[in-house]
Amino acid sequence: MPPTGPPPAAGRPRLRADAARNRAQILAAARTAFRELGTAAPLDEIARRAGVNIATLYRRFPDREALIRQIVIDGFTVVLQAADTALATAPDGALASIEELLLHLVRERETLVLPLIGGPVTEDPEAVALQLQIAARLEDLLATARDQGAVRADATAVDLITTGALACRPLPYLPAEQAAALAERHVRIFLDGLPPTKARPLPPSPTNADLTSYWKAAKQPES
Repeated sequence: MPPTGPPPAAGRPRLRADAARNRAQILAAARTAFRELGTAAPLDEIARRAGVNIATLYRRFPDREALIRQIVIDGFTVVLQAADTALATAPDGALASIEELLLHLVRERETLVLPLIGGPVTEDPEAVALQLQIAARLEDLLATARDQGAVRADATAVDLITTGALACRPLPYLPAEQAAALAERHVRIFLDGLPPTKARPLPPSPTNADLTSYWKAAKQPES
């Protein structure tokens, strides 16, 4: 699965090359700043990291919410593309497709500043729709794997989502090569627990709706 980036939204006019470059630099800087500083990261700091002035940032994103929305949508789009690819290849071996899905997310982790891994939260309808599509694709992927006898009956889409999220958050201070190797080890250990042979019962899992409700609660300001 080649590295991907979120495609332009259908019907949205193409930006000039310099405007598109500025937009991409702003989003990359915002993802890094949000990971390091949280969603309260100053917008002028994001502009500085992006190498643009604050007026350029505001031309592309009129407020913080618009910037957060785009980062979350971009991340969910990458996950949905990966899930679609995994589902398409699942008939030839669903467990291998799940492995490639998770390893692809690890490779793309710099793009995945998502609520589940401590990233910004938005209730934007497009972001919510993408979440639901991802959950549906992963359930279909697991259903194919169960039909092949490759995955235990109690594994859920939330297990795949949270495993991908945890693998995308390697331990700090490690060199990039070691962090990537550790994430791959964790993915493969998880995969070895998916087949039904000798599987031990699992505690109850939260649902995708539970995760969404927790994100919404996290967004509420403290009283």
